[in-house]
Amino acid sequence: MKLLLVAYIPLLPLEALRPCWSNPGSFAVIDNGVVLSMSLEAARSGIRMNMRSAGVAAIAPDTIILNRDAGKEELAINAIATALMQFTPEITFLPDFSIVLDVSASLTLFRGPVAVCARVMQSIKVLGFTAQLGAAPTAEGAWLLAHSYRTKGMPLRRRVLSMATLHRRLNVLPCDLLPATLPFHDWLTDIGAKRIGALRQLPRKGLLRRTSKELLLALDRAYGEAPEMFEWIKPPLQFSARVETFDRVEHADALLHGATSLILQLVGWLTSLQQSVRTFTLFLEHERGRSAVEPTELEIALAEPAWHEAHLIRLLKERLGKVELARPVIALRLEVLRIEPMLPPNQSLFPEPGGSPQDYNRLLELLTARLGRENVLVPSDVDDYRPEICNAWAEAAITRQKSQIEEILEGRPFWMLPKPIRLLMRDNRPFYGSPLKIINGPERLEAGWWNDDTAARDYYVAQGSDATCYWIYLERVKDAQWYLHGLFA
Repeated sequence: MKLLLVAYIPLLPLEALRPCWSNPGSFAVIDNGVVLSMSLEAARSGIRMNMRSAGVAAIAPDTIILNRDAGKEELAINAIATALMQFTPEITFLPDFSIVLDVSASLTLFRGPVAVCARVMQSIKVLGFTAQLGAAPTAEGAWLLAHSYRTKGMPLRRRVLSMATLHRRLNVLPCDLLPATLPFHDWLTDIGAKRIGALRQLPRKGLLRRTSKELLLALDRAYGEAPEMFEWIKPPLQFSARVETFDRVEHADALLHGATSLILQLVGWLTSLQQSVRTFTLFLEHERGRSAVEPTELEIALAEPAWHEAHLIRLLKERLGKVELARPVIALRLEVLRIEPMLPPNQSLFPEPGGSPQDYNRLLELLTARLGRENVLVPSDVDDYRPEICNAWAEAAITRQKSQIEEILEGRPFWMLPKPIRLLMRDNRPFYGSPLKIINGPERLEAGWWNDDTAARDYYVAQGSDATCYWIYLERVKDAQWYLHGLFA
């Protein structure tokens, strides 16, 4: 099935200046001295499109007047396009704050057109924008449906799947939706061609003489009678996204919504490149100017690469919940430090009842985000034969790989004492609560000669009178004494 989506953001100039995750209030965006867009509160106070700024001040003096910012509009439309790359790599821009997505190859992955449309709309909403979504087998047709409005006696349907349904829907749309018809509006009104269907019934040669070639091409593209060629945008090789807060934020928890919008862009970028993130950093920017301070850095290191939105947001939420801001935050910036190729999930015919290794790694990541890297440790090994050195603890965020030393040390007790305990001797037998009986050994160990810390020991498994097993050794270099070094479970 051929399906293209066009997301039209009619209030982009307004929302690019004041994202919806802050309190919008009553304000209007002015361009060339007239109102270009306005908030809902401003519309309720009587402000209308193309109204002069002086009229706005007279009708609603409490309304905040903002000048249009083309730079912020471009950043906003690029942010939306980046986030939507998680649904398809074939994305480009159309005039009048519109984005076109070819989701034909993604329908099965996202479980059909209804589901993918819902997810696209939800993603745009999370970013803080409002969109009108048109869906059709042609991009021009989807653009017209996205820009359509409710008229008397005509139901509003912006999403169609078949070409026949698209033709019927386009036939009843007003001609003025086509930008190419605007120079000929009066002539089309005089001849009674108010609908696109009536316009197409006019003789083609005569229509070409009285209008333009661009109008006919637009009609042909919308009805699928002419090819549509697009140059799809390419994602950058490095990811860095930034969003400003509308006000000075003094509590880290209030930053989650803005951080979520950055994560959404990150997920789209990763998906488009078929990559997953291993480490990223969220910068909390503070004051500028004379009182400027360095941004607060929140580095998120994952136990295994990930690209799922919910998991990344959950980790970030835990980290933000621990942060105490020394200075108010005025902007957020997200940068990726390390990425790896995206690997498909490893499905097992008989999954482990305790969960998959991915579940275990996600748990470690969540605990690390909640408790801090220094408080979540996992067993790690160092390439040394001496147990007190090779058995160590490392941060869970550090990838743990099995080495030859670890393979050699398998079978030793899990509970190693931080410092060996010197044992008493009774009846020529080592004593620890009771005389110890040797049941296995010896395992001879000689190491450390390369750094003048030679260890020459014979290790044994010994058993007490209560059947508890101990790991003891006989020191052969210095004083020929027995020591307790570990306990078996």
